[in-house]
Amino acid sequence: MHLFFSVRLKFWLASFMVLWSLGARAAQADWPLAPSHLDLVTPYGDLHVKPSEYIYESRLLINNADADPKIEGILNITYAFATRQAHAALISINNGNSRCPIAYRWVVLDKKGYKMSPEFGSCSPQIKVSSTNRTLVVKTPNNEDPNKIDTYSYDGKTVKRHTQR
Repeated sequence: MHLFFSVRLKFWLASFMVLWSLGARAAQADWPLAPSHLDLVTPYGDLHVKPSEYIYESRLLINNADADPKIEGILNITYAFATRQAHAALISINNGNSRCPIAYRWVVLDKKGYKMSPEFGSCSPQIKVSSTNRTLVVKTPNNEDPNKIDTYSYDGKTVKRHTQR
């Protein structure tokens, strides 16, 4: 009788571990790696990450001039979207803060120049990015509760945050 329970317990534990590892892999697959670029050429101007010999001092340049406001850190141009009237790029910013390593900003270039969103994000490099009509959307795990998702919407004027399960 003891052998029966021992075998059954081992089977149950092995099944649990297999299911747990598959669930962990599925959760990681839900968040693809974000692309990383240092240059983006558009009809409305060029974005360029100017590297520095100091790790957190790379700068974002727009048409060979520092962006205003200045963006500095470990920078990447992660996503870009084009419409007939504008091009938008998502910039990831790592400024070395261990409590919140990643923030984001949208840069929208058009014939009038460019505008930049305020910094936003839930401190995670895991993102899903999309666009709808006139809104740019970033989804990322919530910093305080990994079972929740933060959605940041940018309409060219403001960034709005919505949290859902």
